[in-house]
Amino acid sequence: MAQYQPGQRWISDSEAELGLGTILAEDGRLLTVLYPATGETRQYATRNAPLTRVRFAPGDEITHFEGWKLTVQEVEDVDGLLVYHGLDAQHKPVTMPETQLSNFIQFRLASDRLFAGQIDPLAWFALRYHSLEHNSRLLQSSLWGLGGARAQPIAHQLHIAREVADRIAPRVLLADEVGLGKTIEAGLVIHRQLLSGRASRVLILVPENLQHQWLVEMRRRFNLDVALFDAERFMESDASNPFEDCQLALVALEWLKDDEKAQDALFAAGWDLLVVDEAHHLVWHPEQASAEYSLVEQLAEVIPGVLLLTATPEQLGQDSHFARLRLLDPARFHDLQAFRAESSQYRPVAEAVQELLDQGKLSAQARDAIGGFLGDEGRELLDAIDGGDEEARARLVRELLDRHGTGRLLFRNTRAAVQGFPERELHPYPLPSPDEYLELPVGEHAELYPEVSYQAQEEIDDEQRWWRIDPRVEWLIDTLKMLKKFKVLVICAHAETALDLEDALRVRSGIPATVFHEGMSILERDRAAAYFADEEFGAQVLICSEIGSEGRNFQFAHHLVLFDLPAHPDLLEQRIGRLDRIGQKHRIQLHVPYLENSPQERLFQWYHQALNAFLATCPTGNALQHQFGPRLLPMLENADDGQWQQLVDEATAERIRLEGELHSGRDRLLELNSGGAGEGEALVEAILEQDDQFTLPIYMEELFNAFGIDSEDHSDNALILRPSEKMLDASFPLGDDEAVTVTYDREQALAREDMQFLTWEHPMVQGGMDLVLSGSMGNTAVALIKNKALKPGTVLLELLYVSEVVGPRKLQLGRFLPPAALRCLLDANGNDLAPKVGFETLNDQLESVPRASANKFVQAQRDVLAKQINDAEAKVMPRHVERVSEAKRRLIAELDEELARLIALRAVNPSVRDSEIEALREQREQSLAMFDKAALRLEAIRVLVAG
Repeated sequence: MAQYQPGQRWISDSEAELGLGTILAEDGRLLTVLYPATGETRQYATRNAPLTRVRFAPGDEITHFEGWKLTVQEVEDVDGLLVYHGLDAQHKPVTMPETQLSNFIQFRLASDRLFAGQIDPLAWFALRYHSLEHNSRLLQSSLWGLGGARAQPIAHQLHIAREVADRIAPRVLLADEVGLGKTIEAGLVIHRQLLSGRASRVLILVPENLQHQWLVEMRRRFNLDVALFDAERFMESDASNPFEDCQLALVALEWLKDDEKAQDALFAAGWDLLVVDEAHHLVWHPEQASAEYSLVEQLAEVIPGVLLLTATPEQLGQDSHFARLRLLDPARFHDLQAFRAESSQYRPVAEAVQELLDQGKLSAQARDAIGGFLGDEGRELLDAIDGGDEEARARLVRELLDRHGTGRLLFRNTRAAVQGFPERELHPYPLPSPDEYLELPVGEHAELYPEVSYQAQEEIDDEQRWWRIDPRVEWLIDTLKMLKKFKVLVICAHAETALDLEDALRVRSGIPATVFHEGMSILERDRAAAYFADEEFGAQVLICSEIGSEGRNFQFAHHLVLFDLPAHPDLLEQRIGRLDRIGQKHRIQLHVPYLENSPQERLFQWYHQALNAFLATCPTGNALQHQFGPRLLPMLENADDGQWQQLVDEATAERIRLEGELHSGRDRLLELNSGGAGEGEALVEAILEQDDQFTLPIYMEELFNAFGIDSEDHSDNALILRPSEKMLDASFPLGDDEAVTVTYDREQALAREDMQFLTWEHPMVQGGMDLVLSGSMGNTAVALIKNKALKPGTVLLELLYVSEVVGPRKLQLGRFLPPAALRCLLDANGNDLAPKVGFETLNDQLESVPRASANKFVQAQRDVLAKQINDAEAKVMPRHVERVSEAKRRLIAELDEELARLIALRAVNPSVRDSEIEALREQREQSLAMFDKAALRLEAIRVLVAG
């Protein structure tokens, strides 16, 4: 009888997702198969059709195309077609010809696929096992969501990110000083909350001028696909609610406050976490609030988690600080006068802690302050400290931290507390002003940027361009020649100036330079930054516009040319901050050319003498600009020397006074809480240790081989990945259809933002792992085992099981019961050899078997193998029960400890919310109920034959 008969059911070996196929016709040479589930037809050469006959056995449960099920008791062959006899759900005898089988039968279960002849390549089985092992380890890792960012691991950032992200619906104020990385902290919190499932929808509100910076930071550093919303995108969307089309939305506050329709859509979309940057610009007074403040207040009432990023609170005054806190917890911070009174109580305690930490002992006054704050418990600890008990000292600081008024709500690190920043050196260059500039009409800021006004004149031709007359250009060329061994970053206020300077360098010097400005796409900026970063063949100079440099880290350079000066001290700090960051290994060399006897010279004196903004960070700059700005601008253009000196002296005195206030107001308790007291350092060490391991590159090579991704060397520590002609799955998240450059090296990734930084958290790694584990890939295999100790023909059966608990991601059940592979290796007598024979040891002794031979062997041994598979679960079940009870024990211990801490804390610190305690109780009950339903699932089967 012919092998193929119309009506028979077969399944495609290469396209199992098509469902069951039905033979339509066979003409001796060509075979036509219809796949009714997808409506597709395929034609194959009869001699080597990649098909496997679907034949169910007694004991299997099969489904009719109308949905009812039959448990097979007997299989009959009638003229080449199979007829199944058995019992339905009501135990009545029924018959089902194979032509009536459901088209949607998917052979996902390992045993179904094995007996249906769906046998995978041997390497895929190992890939599945390794994917399970790595996934299990990652879900339990304390670094999950923290170690994969394209950023230098920094202790205080990691501590804050873990502390905040591990809360249910965190509501906190991130108020680190400039340059300490608030945006990175917020990104880490968002990333960890998303990965853990505690948040799935995030709304980021920022000032319009920071939208692009946030977009770049979130995509480049955290691989987060953020949707940038503006009026145009909102209007053009054809969705009923445009905000429901994305998980992460980045929205400009200026647009949102004026667009009521967008506000309505935003409120209706539902969010888990709200992030607000530059929150100090939200204006509030007890009598009234600005439109922006009111909008954020309404959002904060309905969104459970809130992160506010703001300038150092003391810069803005206590009232402004209170206004931020009442957005986070209006019930706790409802009365400004009460807040002032309460804050005054913390000052003596903070000073006492400062004394204890600086001097190791306490004065009588400091003892009274702490004793009054902590009561009897505090006095006992103070007595123990006097007796030299170091542990008591640490406990005292912990107790004070927990009870500190805003300790759970506010995180603020200062440069003084964090340290590790480079020193700065200033090199000013006064230059004569050209006559052409002196004849220009005066316009807004034109006096600071005369080249813009000069170039705007209609009669200027190419030979008269500003860079041919401006002495700063000649000076720049000479300076770059002197610094030819060093990378130099040049920043100027306008994109046009940056482009002109690149022209000037090309025409007049041949110095390799590249430009970087807001008119370029992200890809173009990446290429420019990569060209600048390249040590061997790259540009010596990168010329940036003001806004073009935002959000970028160029700290491999330490020479900065400020070709002109910005009109606000915050912008000056932002410029210097491109290089002046934690991790910078050299002194920052600041080169400032300016035109003599011009507003440029006055502005230089203002920043240097009055604000001391070049040689140190200027936390008081914003306040001083507000106070003196109205007098400063007119005096830049025309004022006699006496008036000017008076203004500089006044501002200098005010700066010294404000800095003194800031220093005396340094709250060491808050700094200790924000710094993490050693916890952050431990996280840094763990991340650097993880970076040094080769586990990820080895796993990815295995993944690339399985999916048909070619990899070739690009340079040291970098690879180029391309889809090969044999690419297995077009949905593999390569990130580009043609080629992508990747590195596993953090230093390389920081210098070369055009390369993807592969870590365990990268979408390519996670997506590839998901493709393996969410489908059937590698859940069956047959292999020949070469071992002289085994008699030829001996059959071993290796089974992988998973303890599976299904529940909402936000419960994080995987932390306690990750889907680890439970191995079982059965011999012919039913003994489990897995404890004695490790996976890798066994894997090294195996050889592949041709698929047709493997299928014949499985069908011949079907009854024996089916019985062994049924018996194996009983062998593994005790380990499953033990794992589940251990998971429950760990969950109860962890959540009960946290509950007890929060309840005790609630009694002394009102910043602990009742809703937080209630959510934790609910999480405990829900999790335990889910663990009671945990099941053992057969994940993969490998048949091993001794040869």
